[in-house]
Amino acid sequence: MTLVDAHHHLWDLGVRDQAWITGPDLAPLRRSFLLPELEARARAVGVTSTVLVQTVTLAEETPEFLALASDSELIGAVVGWTDLTSVGVADELARLRSLPGGEFLRGVRHQVQAETDTEWLTRPEVLRGLRAVAAAGLVYDLVVLEHQLPAATRAAAAVPELTFVLDHLGKPPIASGELSPWADHVRELAELPNTVCKLSGMVTEADWSAWTVAGLRPYADTVLNAFGPRRLMFGSDWPVCELAAGYGEVVALTGELTAALTASERDAVWSGTARRVYRLPDSR
Repeated sequence: MTLVDAHHHLWDLGVRDQAWITGPDLAPLRRSFLLPELEARARAVGVTSTVLVQTVTLAEETPEFLALASDSELIGAVVGWTDLTSVGVADELARLRSLPGGEFLRGVRHQVQAETDTEWLTRPEVLRGLRAVAAAGLVYDLVVLEHQLPAATRAAAAVPELTFVLDHLGKPPIASGELSPWADHVRELAELPNTVCKLSGMVTEADWSAWTVAGLRPYADTVLNAFGPRRLMFGSDWPVCELAAGYGEVVALTGELTAALTASERDAVWSGTARRVYRLPDSR
């Protein structure tokens, strides 16, 4: 079975700081995580292609990621960052696609989870930017918190020509064991046909040292039932997952959570959905 990792990060602290890595809890992440380390971990479990996702809201990062993808046999797509509120977002996307490796730009993401305005995604200037993303033939990754999911649903409804990819299940409160209102919000988003979801980031929303497959299953089952396997894709969220589980552990966990699916449904979660959404080449 082909495996695609639809969500991971890389950073080099020698190039720039990752200001979000603060405090003792995140100390394991305060080092560089580079492509050779990812390649070793991914190849060890059979991953043949990956999607590299932005980490910081800086324009300089995306060109670096595109160049990295062009020199890598593993990275098949990049989800970068650009200022969606800018009137020049269409021109900036065109510029990025003209750079070395620009053909690997397949999506855009903004750290909406850090925005204090719950309705940030529905601002007129943001919706204008999202339409520009759609016009460029790209997708939009949603990294939102539970209370921001209703606005995400409204944005997806307002821009039906754009595919919205929900990262990390919309960050459910796994550590507390609660399902509502997260589950209701996710189901509302999934009712829109232009939405898909990543089966990623669960272990770091749970208790890092005491998570169990049984404790994660209700959340995985919720998105499986809401989106269906053909609108769901595996993502490791490496290296952030290292706070709670290694790369291989996350792959094994996902295998357990999807074991009851049919072979074709598992193929969709492990590779088919990601290949379709991010237009991954067959060679990667």
